[in-house]
Amino acid sequence: MIAARHYAAFVAACLVSITSCNSGKHATSQYVAQIIPAPADLEPRRGEFRIANGTPVFAPNPRAQPIARYLIDLVARTRGIGLELAAQPAKIGGIRLSLTHSATALREDYELTVSAQGVEISAGNPQGLFYGVVTLWQLITADGAAGAATVRALRIADSPRFTWRGLMLDSARHYQPPKFIRELIDWMALHKLNVLHWHLTDDQGWRLEIRKFPLLAQTGAWRIPAGAAWPREPDPKTERPPFYGGYYSQEEVREIVAYAAERFVTIVPEIEMPGHAQAAIAAYPELGTGGKPPVVSPDWGVHDHLFNAEESTLRFMENVLAEVIELFPGEFIHVGGDEAVKNRWKDSPRVQVRMRELGLADETALQGWFVARIGRFLDRHGRRLIGWDEILESGIPTRTAIMSWRGTASAVEAARAGHDVVMAPAPILYLDHLQSDSAREPPGRPAVVSLADIYAYEPVPPELSPAEARHIQGAQVNAWTEHMRLTERVEHQAFPRIAALAEVTWSPAAARNWPDFLTRIAVQFARYRRLGIAYSDTAFEPRLRLTAGSEPERLRVELSNQAQFGAIRYTLNGGEPTAESEEYERPFEADAGASLRAATFVGGLPLAAESATTLDAGILRRRTDEELRQCSGKLVLRLEDDAPLEGERAFFNVDIMDPCWIWPEVELTQGGSLRIAVGQLPFNFQIGVDADAIRRGDARTPEGEFELRIDGCGGAPVAVMPLASAAKNPALTVLPPIQVPSRPGRHDLCLRFARSDIDPIWAIQWADFGDRAND
Repeated sequence: MIAARHYAAFVAACLVSITSCNSGKHATSQYVAQIIPAPADLEPRRGEFRIANGTPVFAPNPRAQPIARYLIDLVARTRGIGLELAAQPAKIGGIRLSLTHSATALREDYELTVSAQGVEISAGNPQGLFYGVVTLWQLITADGAAGAATVRALRIADSPRFTWRGLMLDSARHYQPPKFIRELIDWMALHKLNVLHWHLTDDQGWRLEIRKFPLLAQTGAWRIPAGAAWPREPDPKTERPPFYGGYYSQEEVREIVAYAAERFVTIVPEIEMPGHAQAAIAAYPELGTGGKPPVVSPDWGVHDHLFNAEESTLRFMENVLAEVIELFPGEFIHVGGDEAVKNRWKDSPRVQVRMRELGLADETALQGWFVARIGRFLDRHGRRLIGWDEILESGIPTRTAIMSWRGTASAVEAARAGHDVVMAPAPILYLDHLQSDSAREPPGRPAVVSLADIYAYEPVPPELSPAEARHIQGAQVNAWTEHMRLTERVEHQAFPRIAALAEVTWSPAAARNWPDFLTRIAVQFARYRRLGIAYSDTAFEPRLRLTAGSEPERLRVELSNQAQFGAIRYTLNGGEPTAESEEYERPFEADAGASLRAATFVGGLPLAAESATTLDAGILRRRTDEELRQCSGKLVLRLEDDAPLEGERAFFNVDIMDPCWIWPEVELTQGGSLRIAVGQLPFNFQIGVDADAIRRGDARTPEGEFELRIDGCGGAPVAVMPLASAAKNPALTVLPPIQVPSRPGRHDLCLRFARSDIDPIWAIQWADFGDRAND
């Protein structure tokens, strides 16, 4: 048997370039390596078994039959094979799903054996049997093809490293339809992930129907988005402006929970308190600390509306949680507890009186009292409280679990104090960070968290003793959706990075091997395509770098990809690149006007969508916002324009504290003409007093101006372009050409704006510099 410590070496030796080892006890085939997450123990054997239309699936235990039907449906959808549920075991040539009665069997363990006579999957519990079925599905789909499949003989004994293998989905910032939630659960299960942490309430929306308090959904689930593009005029039928949002009815939630249970995914709901409460307080102002009732916020960032500490408010929250408990049968209820800015508590006379009534020293102690009160309520109802790591600061019972997001120090503190811990640290497990610097990346945080970064993550802090480390229950990636307006953006940001997280949390640490994982990801991408997942391939996308060639009509071409993996193949005649096309090995020169198409392959399977470019010297004169340098880089985000309302929108890399770009070393000996494409973005960020530090400039007109400076951003601009015409267009605008004076040699261009206010944010998408004759 190949134990975990030998698995990676075995795969590397036998399966480099997805080939076969077919002799001796290591006999196996390409698809043994195509299991994600990698199994704990794998023993290749001689022989093979063919699975085709009519292959019977026998599940004698009634508890195994739903899993058998799941396998039949899954294989039909993704391979096109019609398996048949059998009433009797096949004498030879079938698939058998067995539930054993072993007293020592763990909930998620399974064994899978393939021989020439058939397939046997056994487990002590349905959950383990389900994971064995998922592994069999991966073996069946290991060659990326359709139709009958040949599975080589082997034996797998498998079990997970951690019990919490999760994904957090933020449905508060952006609502996702129930159909998508079910799809996401299905895709999670195929990675052996077992926890969906569902973030349902925040300042920007309350997404869960609470029947005792209907305004939480009727009012709290809807907002008017920021930005000039969203229509503000009332609808003639409703006499109200159009709102954005949505919520999940209790019937929809029950259906989703049942769907998840069939796939052995537990849903942990999050009801934020005492902070991130603005949507709830907009629905029921008496829950807040007085003053003008807020609206549901269209802004991202940290808000300062908190629930008050009145007994009536605590009873309100307990009544909410009573309905939550009825909907979600899992052990844990998440109550947030993070980013509770206490200014309003400090400024509220009634809250200060309440603190004295309770004998509490300060506002931090008040938050601890609040969380402890909710924790006792959950305890009485047979549930456990879990919260973000800030709740450690105010003293909480040991039974409370901690979700560590501010690095690892809080996890160490919590584990040493006896708390169970789930690792979810920023930025490494935050999916709102982009996966690459590709121009195809959607909005998000441009500081890259790559597939390799997540794969290299180790959930157990090294400073913990073995006894303390047992409190680390696992880890999860977090899909905060401020910048994921569309469900396909969630898919892009989550996949394939959850495949890396799956291997981190399921496989033994010794089984992890990055080069081998890259080999397996090609087949995983083929599965994603069959499942209809809008996954990201940007780690493997061919990147093009053009420079001047040795002759005027020649260009030097360099190709690469972020992962530095796979074979990049290309054509120069406009033809589609295939696995047989010319392989890129070193930079080369090509004629201007050639049609370059390039794609990355491994083992004949495509790893990334092709990149297509007509080789044009004009590319050398253009820089995108990704290529321009940020002047200060204080708080850089990749933001989406708010217009048009329908269809594709432009993206911009912009420092919201200082919208300013540098184009270094531009040849100015002959002067030239500068064109730029600009957009105006809503400033919808709650950043407190930091907003006072945002650079505005000295605007000459109400709409502001674009300013060009040379060799530094101080001093007077050499050119100014009014923004009045661009201000009338909420989408992308190309400004008229700006004449740049001549100066000997190369110089840095500083591109920035002067504006009267921080809203909107003016941003540059691209800049083009050429001769005046080209205007």
